[in-house]
Amino acid sequence: LLDVLMQDSRLYLIFEFLSMDLKKYLDSIPSGQYLDSMLVKSYLHQILQGIVFCHARRILHRDLKPQNLLIDSKGVIKLADFGLARAFGIPVRVYTHEVVTLWYRAPEVLLGSARYSTPVDVWSIGTIFAEIASKKPLFHGDSEIDQLFRIFRA
Repeated sequence: LLDVLMQDSRLYLIFEFLSMDLKKYLDSIPSGQYLDSMLVKSYLHQILQGIVFCHARRILHRDLKPQNLLIDSKGVIKLADFGLARAFGIPVRVYTHEVVTLWYRAPEVLLGSARYSTPVDVWSIGTIFAEIASKKPLFHGDSEIDQLFRIFRA
């Protein structure tokens, strides 16, 4: 966060500009080539550090996907798009199950659970990790039921 501006009863949050997200980066890698294992490890470590930071402050991201992971020129990954993020506590609150892009959605959310917590973000990170390693989504269902079938078949 670079700056916060209030103007005409509106709040503006100013962030640094990052032109590349993880999805664009993976798509830019030529066919048949994959990320170096050390880079995969670095990216996964950074993503996990970011979500640990959020969860330690009782924040669920709820929309982790490659498009919401921005990469700077030094290879640093930053979590982005907190539009669906929510605070969580004990007891676990009731949330909508219409969160997280389908391919990265945890099974409990797909099954309609309205009471969920940090594992939904961890599931998303697991699917992202597989995508970083393989350059393709782990489960690419075209509906909630298809997504569940693909998960259960794995």
